[in-house]
Amino acid sequence: MDDPTLPLPGLSPLGRTSIVARFDGGSLSSDSGVLVLREVEKRLGVADRLAGCLDDPRNPDLIVHGLADMIRFRMLMIAAGYEDANDAAALRHDPVFKMAQGTLPSGRDLASQPTLSRVENLPDPRALLRMGRAMVDLYCASFAKVPKRIVLDFDDTFDAVHGGQQLRLFNGHHDNYGFQLIVVFDGDGRFVAAVLRPAKRPSGVEIRAHLRRLLRAIRTNWPKTDILIRADSHYCGPLVIDWCRANGVDFIFGVAPSSTLRKHIETLEASTAERFNAAPGKGKVRRFKEFHDGAGSWSRVERIIARVEAGDQGTDTRFIVTNLSGGKPKVLYQDVYCRRGCAENHIKSWKTHLAADRTSCTKATANQFRLFLHAGAYWLMWGGESKGPCPAKPERVANAGLRVSMPKRSIWRVAQFDTLRLRLIKIAARVVEMKTQVRLHLPTTSPAQTILRVVLGRIPRLAT
Repeated sequence: MDDPTLPLPGLSPLGRTSIVARFDGGSLSSDSGVLVLREVEKRLGVADRLAGCLDDPRNPDLIVHGLADMIRFRMLMIAAGYEDANDAAALRHDPVFKMAQGTLPSGRDLASQPTLSRVENLPDPRALLRMGRAMVDLYCASFAKVPKRIVLDFDDTFDAVHGGQQLRLFNGHHDNYGFQLIVVFDGDGRFVAAVLRPAKRPSGVEIRAHLRRLLRAIRTNWPKTDILIRADSHYCGPLVIDWCRANGVDFIFGVAPSSTLRKHIETLEASTAERFNAAPGKGKVRRFKEFHDGAGSWSRVERIIARVEAGDQGTDTRFIVTNLSGGKPKVLYQDVYCRRGCAENHIKSWKTHLAADRTSCTKATANQFRLFLHAGAYWLMWGGESKGPCPAKPERVANAGLRVSMPKRSIWRVAQFDTLRLRLIKIAARVVEMKTQVRLHLPTTSPAQTILRVVLGRIPRLAT
């Protein structure tokens, strides 16, 4: 182990004055903003929801760290940029992380890396199904009132792996072994669900099963809310379309081009190309057409919308299918379907900024649990309105989140998660524990002073 009393080598002097740096500062932390996330988590109750889905096999008389405490510690680590459980070896002594767990800086240390790893391998498939429903309940609780209509964006994302993980599969398109996760966000960016699965295109039977479980959980909370599902052509199949129609669910899916569909737009493609060639300086020409047709495997014809675009590189045509009866083709394509592209930004925030692709456990159940842990970290950073930390406290708590607590017209309201982490969480602090209070001495020159005051003022204080 490195000796913290030894000075760091290689620091150049300031003129004739030498620089001596040692890791002997005592009770310091580089992540004082974690205390803000503590307030968010207490109001959303993510850790309690997930822990309530697990059966603890340990002897109650010998338990030191509760399941909710360990899950909360893990989510706070992920949100702060420590996605590797090995970092718990040092962070379990961190005074701010201790305070975030309701422990004084001088109190007992937090859970170790081996303990956290055992928790990750604890859930069985039934527990994971309960966790999936708990995440949907968290999503539904994030609304101040029951919405009349919600939009759910389904998308899949490739997660490369480099070991012998269960369910891994070679994907020719990505030329690598991995998983093909199915992730669901709503139209505003709230996290809804994530499913670990092999790296192949999902079948209609598989998609229908996921839809059935998800919609059943949502309907339990909101029986009368209208639901619109958006997805690309991977999710467009006869089983999925028929299921949506049978269950009163609206859909708008991308459709792969086929010779049958292209027959409807051959004339439109030619005329669109002529318009562009007549005035190429005006930019691309985009036109739309609506008709009813379908694949031979479909049980009926459907409403198809074609978007034809002509430009310097030729003509490009895209198709979508929907059971929505109203709306102009242009509006349905550009203002409804194309907005599903925002889901890719949400996946980026989840994977890149919160390292949700850290699925390196051998067991598939452990990796699925990790997806839920990283989803919990997403909720801490994104936030929402909540009913309280547990069902026993049904009162609603507005703006219980980091980003949603920002002023609506400020740049912080649309800041990426890594920006929020670097500016608001990675703040050094000297922790001084006294008999009646704990003082945190933050940097006087910190540029985040004003916004932190605003955020903590907007997150409602819990009654004590």
